[in-house]
Amino acid sequence: MIVALKPGVTQESREQLMDWLQNLGLHIHVSEGEYQTILGLVGDTTKVDMDLVASLDIVDSVKRVTEPFKCCNRKFHPEDTVVEVGDVKIGGGNFCVMAGPCSVESEEQIVAVAKAVKASGANMLRGGAFKPRTSPYDFAGLKAEGLELLKIARQETGLPIVTEIMSVVDLPLFEDVDVLQVGARNMQNFDLLRELGKLRKPILLKRGLANTLKELLMSAEYIMASGNEQVILCERGIRTFDDYTRNTLDLAAVPMLHELTHLPVIVDPSHATGINRLVSPMAMSATACNADGLIIEVHNDPIHALCDGAQSLRPEQFDVLMGKIREIRKVVTA
Repeated sequence: MIVALKPGVTQESREQLMDWLQNLGLHIHVSEGEYQTILGLVGDTTKVDMDLVASLDIVDSVKRVTEPFKCCNRKFHPEDTVVEVGDVKIGGGNFCVMAGPCSVESEEQIVAVAKAVKASGANMLRGGAFKPRTSPYDFAGLKAEGLELLKIARQETGLPIVTEIMSVVDLPLFEDVDVLQVGARNMQNFDLLRELGKLRKPILLKRGLANTLKELLMSAEYIMASGNEQVILCERGIRTFDDYTRNTLDLAAVPMLHELTHLPVIVDPSHATGINRLVSPMAMSATACNADGLIIEVHNDPIHALCDGAQSLRPEQFDVLMGKIREIRKVVTA
């Protein structure tokens, strides 16, 4: 249920209403916009007399929300959420580019790539230390050592780091990571989502291999319902009948999610296509459809990469792409 308050309501009047609603066993999400304050009521709202609430002098309107996702619903929070990572902002008109190798392989490699992507204009460094692999025989990352190498690259460049967490038991290792990524295979790892909801740091949540937008939003709801509102959604392609690309990049998801939720939405053209030459056109397309950012794989020696070299851009290719993205952003924000 949503309760929209009239402009100019005093803090005392608002708190009296909130106390009464909380005594009914409801959790209240407060969204303060420029002109109006919205109270989002989560819980058993059948106890609430809508007519009684609507009759109050301080209330403008009362509506029921039929969608199962509440906290991430734009009806609850009309203003865009802006997730801040140090000086970097994602959402609300801010565009963020996260770039780096699929896997951290060595200090020399990750520092070199970090310096290259920063010089081209990337805002954050991505890199995998824990890698979920389809085959048990593939390189699965350097794990704790990889996290330490990412921190060295952050120290060298000042770029915040984004890396994937796969298990609740590894949480202590991620205390000094700036953004924790939940990969496609873990989008519905609900125990992990609940624990990430207890943190006070940004979570990058990727859409599952064959999941609907509603399921993606319900996974975000798990995180937010546990107290963490710093969630970034990521469209990374879904599995369809096409076999020419690794996945099918669903760019229609970007404007649709912007309608449904206030959370920022970024796009991963690397995992979506799986092919180096397709990454740039899809990254430009994602920028044009008003995504809030991109996460792109960049490797200084893709041929010898231990993971996903076929979809990685070389630093010089990434540099050219960033120039094109800046031009597209001028059009999108005009």
